[in-house]
Amino acid sequence: MPVPIRIAIPLLLVSWVAGVSQAQVKDPIAERIVKRGLSVEIREIARLPDTSGLYPEDMDRTGRARISYVRDLADGRRFVNDSRGFLYLLEGNQPSLYLDVGAAFPLTFYNSLTGGFVGFDFHPEFGRNGLFYTTHAERAMRNPATPHFLPPGFAAADATYHSVITEWRATNPAADVFSGTRRELLRVGHVVINFRHPITHLEFNPTARSGDADYGLLYTSGSDFGFSNGGGPNASNPAQTQRLDTVVGAILRLDPRSPTRSGGTKGLGDYTIPAINKFAADGDPETLGEIYAYGFRNAHRLSWDLRDGTMFAADIGMSHIEEINIVREGENYGWMQREGFFDNGVTRPGGVLNQIFPLSAEILDGRRQDEFTYPVAIYDHNDGEAITAGFVYQGAIPALQGKFVFGDIVRGRLFAADLAAMKEADDGIPKTVAPVEEIQLYVVRAGNDRTYVTFRELVEAALGETVERADLHISRSRDGELFLTSRQDGVVRMLVH
Repeated sequence: MPVPIRIAIPLLLVSWVAGVSQAQVKDPIAERIVKRGLSVEIREIARLPDTSGLYPEDMDRTGRARISYVRDLADGRRFVNDSRGFLYLLEGNQPSLYLDVGAAFPLTFYNSLTGGFVGFDFHPEFGRNGLFYTTHAERAMRNPATPHFLPPGFAAADATYHSVITEWRATNPAADVFSGTRRELLRVGHVVINFRHPITHLEFNPTARSGDADYGLLYTSGSDFGFSNGGGPNASNPAQTQRLDTVVGAILRLDPRSPTRSGGTKGLGDYTIPAINKFAADGDPETLGEIYAYGFRNAHRLSWDLRDGTMFAADIGMSHIEEINIVREGENYGWMQREGFFDNGVTRPGGVLNQIFPLSAEILDGRRQDEFTYPVAIYDHNDGEAITAGFVYQGAIPALQGKFVFGDIVRGRLFAADLAAMKEADDGIPKTVAPVEEIQLYVVRAGNDRTYVTFRELVEAALGETVERADLHISRSRDGELFLTSRQDGVVRMLVH
């Protein structure tokens, strides 16, 4: 394994002298991400059915299918979603419909990149209990359901959309087509005009084993529900963040069992608050016991190092910084006061949300601690626009050993950082982060010819047209390999050796 490297990112236009250190930062990271010889083969393994045009209002109707996740079960089966409402079983390279999620929820809408059926995960004992979980979005208008939670200061009449977590119970877990029942766990109301940052991720800790305190507990994405840039009078509202009496900006940890079954403490919805949660055990009635960690803008993907249980979150930034965080229970990751290791403009008199300013030298260098936890890897909007899932690579490709692999949703670039360097950067010194490099992709043509490509070029070739967004997402197989998918072309690809 390479020697861990920690670097201090240079801050362009910032000089640590009186009167200049408070200048707005225009170019946060002077060094650009480049290719340094790391290359990996990418191979197509499956295509989902074309669902374009299924919904006339769908902003992505020209895209073939909108994949968010690929999930492997312990029994060897593989599942993949199309957020237009379908959950497929992949047998080899052939998809078959397992569950029409959209048909169960007629108020679901699809005219948003994060609308529809956007996330799912299976209970670690699915083979025995048949339980799995989905998250989807619904319109609030003429919706008879009342949210379990609305942001502080708002009423049900203010709701514009709902984020909904559902539990499904398969009568026969081994069946290749779902039949069974469902119940609603949690419904959160949005109050902004434009649908932004719903609950997109559900995940059971894959390192927890039966008998562990964390076993069978469900984590959610850390979502600000549009308070960053959701439009209307309620958008860009710092007062809705940095609170412990709200789910806004918080990763939640739930025991998905109904309290009528568990005998435990009821949460906001029909689930149990785990007694082990820090904010459940703090004795403070003003903190929500569901909260695991908070201060995120859109930590839309979570993952774990399968070797030591380290938890990571990919948090999409506002106008400048994309970040990977190591997540620990009870800690505050800074939004809206921080973006990366910068002050956000809303913290400054006359400042606005799309501005960032340097931290004081004492905080940046770690000589004075504040209340926030800072990222271990970052890039700015010269190199991308929105970070996607990251995973500790634990497969068989030699070039990726010891790497944390992630990417940019919009541009489709695939990145890697040294895992040891990331963990070294988790030292309480904000300015130390792991260096990032770009992974070069290639396909093998007839005659064993190696052709270098970008992920966006692959998507465009599959669609036969240019795209404004690659819409890259990454998933991990049961044996540690990585899938690359797009919400444009409906193709499942894998990094291979």
